[in-house]
Amino acid sequence: MKKALITGITGQDGSYLAELLLEKGYEVYGLIRRSSSFNTGRIDHIYEDPHVEKRRLNLMYGDLSDSAALGQIINRVQPDEVYNLGAQSHVRVSFDIPEYTADIVAVGAIRMLEAIRHSGAPVRYYQASSSEMYGLVREVPQTETTSFHPRSPYGVAKVFAYWAAVNYREAYGMYACNGILFNHESPRRGETFVTRKITTAAARIKLGLQRKVYLGNLDARRDWGYAKEYVEGMWRMLQQDGPEDYVLATGESHTVREFLDEAFSYLDLDYREYVEKDPRYCRPSEVDLLVGDASKAKRQLGWEPRTTFRQLVRLMVDADVKRAEQEKASGKVL
Repeated sequence: MKKALITGITGQDGSYLAELLLEKGYEVYGLIRRSSSFNTGRIDHIYEDPHVEKRRLNLMYGDLSDSAALGQIINRVQPDEVYNLGAQSHVRVSFDIPEYTADIVAVGAIRMLEAIRHSGAPVRYYQASSSEMYGLVREVPQTETTSFHPRSPYGVAKVFAYWAAVNYREAYGMYACNGILFNHESPRRGETFVTRKITTAAARIKLGLQRKVYLGNLDARRDWGYAKEYVEGMWRMLQQDGPEDYVLATGESHTVREFLDEAFSYLDLDYREYVEKDPRYCRPSEVDLLVGDASKAKRQLGWEPRTTFRQLVRLMVDADVKRAEQEKASGKVL
């Protein structure tokens, strides 16, 4: 039975990846940070699944800021695969806490790579890289060979982690892959991210639980896919004969305004009646356009997206309508 260690297992991608690996018969270990309140909501349902043996999902306390703990965990678990998904992942927030973002995203990757290297075990390592590394894009669409020009502390930190994985691959012969994932969303996306903020607002406004939604730049263009499909691409990267870097994307770009229109019109609402612009949500330096070319992933991994932009928006809205209905029925308006 293969063993996998996932940092960021309680996040959107981590929860979908845990499900996928458990379905494939893995023993899954997840790194979680100590908190005074439970933050395992995205994976709680796995414990209730009768098809999953309880011993096959194990949560361990640790942090990407703690190199000693990472070394101990690698030596204790002896994983076959490590998926480094943990991060301070909010781009706008990274401008407010740049040092912390760099410590977790950039140096955290080095700490994990060092823990693996010192273990001496033939661990396969996946680094969660990001389309935010491209920033002020040099070509359209962006590929594995497009140069980076990050426009946020988050993007800068991701570039560091990307090159760290490449360096450890070249210097020490480690199996280290970068998955350069373009925006990928789902009903499990955090509510402070613009896509989920929109679908949550549309649902709550429809049910009379909210009046307005405050957003930043509505003209930014992004390549949005379905997170559940993207984690399969992560897994496929670590099943190849040799380690390489891959872009995962849909090849289509849409503006935030288009996302708004799709979500609100699905509920027979006109977003223009409910959206207010708030400069607090604008970035000091903006990334105007991101759109990826996943031809290499299709050719070498057999991976391609299946969910369309419209389908993605609607499945997110449907999930948030259900949540809003439960909220309204409970009488506890948030």
